[in-house]
Amino acid sequence: MKEYRPTIGMEVHVELATKSKMFCGCVNGMGQERKPNKNICPVCTGQPGALPVPNKEAIEFVAKAGLALNCSIAKESKFDRKNYFYPDLPKGYQISQYDQPICSQGFLDIHLRNSSGVESGKKRVRITRIHLEEDTGKLMHQNGETLVDFNRSCIPLMELVTEPDVVSAQEAKRFCEELRLLFRYIGISPADMEKGQMRCEANISLYETGEDPLSGTKVELKNLNSFKAVERGIEFEIKRQKEVLFEGGSVDQETRGWNDDNGQTFSQRSKEDAHDYRYFPEPDILPFSFEDAYVNELREKLPELPYEKRGRFVKQYGLKPENADVLVTSKDLANYFENVSSELENWMSEEGHEFNEEDKTKLYRLAANYIITELQKRIFESEKGFEKMKITPENFAELIKIVYEGDINSSTAQVVLEEMFNTGAYPSHIIEEKSLQQTSGEEELNAIVDKVLSGNPGPVEDYKSGKENAIKFLMGQVMSMTEGKANPQVVMKLLKEKLKG
Repeated sequence: MKEYRPTIGMEVHVELATKSKMFCGCVNGMGQERKPNKNICPVCTGQPGALPVPNKEAIEFVAKAGLALNCSIAKESKFDRKNYFYPDLPKGYQISQYDQPICSQGFLDIHLRNSSGVESGKKRVRITRIHLEEDTGKLMHQNGETLVDFNRSCIPLMELVTEPDVVSAQEAKRFCEELRLLFRYIGISPADMEKGQMRCEANISLYETGEDPLSGTKVELKNLNSFKAVERGIEFEIKRQKEVLFEGGSVDQETRGWNDDNGQTFSQRSKEDAHDYRYFPEPDILPFSFEDAYVNELREKLPELPYEKRGRFVKQYGLKPENADVLVTSKDLANYFENVSSELENWMSEEGHEFNEEDKTKLYRLAANYIITELQKRIFESEKGFEKMKITPENFAELIKIVYEGDINSSTAQVVLEEMFNTGAYPSHIIEEKSLQQTSGEEELNAIVDKVLSGNPGPVEDYKSGKENAIKFLMGQVMSMTEGKANPQVVMKLLKEKLKG
């Protein structure tokens, strides 16, 4: 039986978070609920005689994206008219870029993970070009009528096109996730897919094993408005094309949409080529150039990028790659971890403390684990957002120190953290007020362990007969009798000693 493999190239559109629109002074209200046709003017509604003026901030945003993605920045660039008719395109053409885009020939390295979340390799996806254009209006269908809202018309829209380097739906999803994170780090867009601020499309073809990977017929897949949709849509389209080829048919070159409700793609129109759009230079906008000094200035202003921060967290703090990956997915979360780590460093450097590199790594990993699991869970459940969180980095670091030194166990730490999250109180005050200090004295715990063993002869015999899990039940009974305050390491030591005897 023939074997077919996919070749996938990605196209990603991103609305840029500039103050005003691309070619006029109207407010850029992207992502905001506004009255239809509120932020419009003669320019963004294509009125006769209205002239466009390029938005410098938008051009700078695209150049920053290109630098962050290892692209070359063009010495000379220009705008072009892309001609096609659609009801939400008021001028009958879109101001875009054709043969002289701002950025070209870049790449993004993505870290792949297996089903367990463990890193399984790295993949380089080459960036063909990044160019700048204006967004269209938005069609609204209601009560049997189609209305047009031009609030979105002329919002600056960045388009990124890759080489056909992606070979699976999972790689495509990971690439889009990493792109959004990068755009957020450099501050050019929230890139919220649910709000239409980032839109992903995939060009998918199949080739027979042993043949040219570009020999298949390309299908463009649109309407992928979430990372899950990117993955599901591409998986379905690969399966659909395989079925067509196995049945002896041929794949049509076309544009297809994705229906998230029924999980299927559907035909929209035959695929246009560049000549169908009749591109020609925009006569109302002069070409523009980028000087080396300006490009270098933009490069120096770039923040630490996600992939750089991820590598530094592993090297500097000894974090596991998968934990560093989670922290870096949010700038707020990453900055909070760094602030907590700074407080821990100050504590470790105090006189009388001796920490080797292994001890430091344990402390940093403990902080990272609590931030990723316990703190992030509470932030998500509260639906208040990170900026309204009451626990300061200083107080969180103090909690980590208390846990590290064994003054409270992990169960008690969660109780303390919950109170800190709700009130912002100091952990030491909470522990003192609620008498939550851990019981570690062997003399005190001995009596409790003896009582548990004498009161549970069945589990004791089970353990002695080889059922080692029985000791977990006995441990639970001790923790219950001490209201969770017993030091689990000391309890386990005492249980094993007594059960062995």
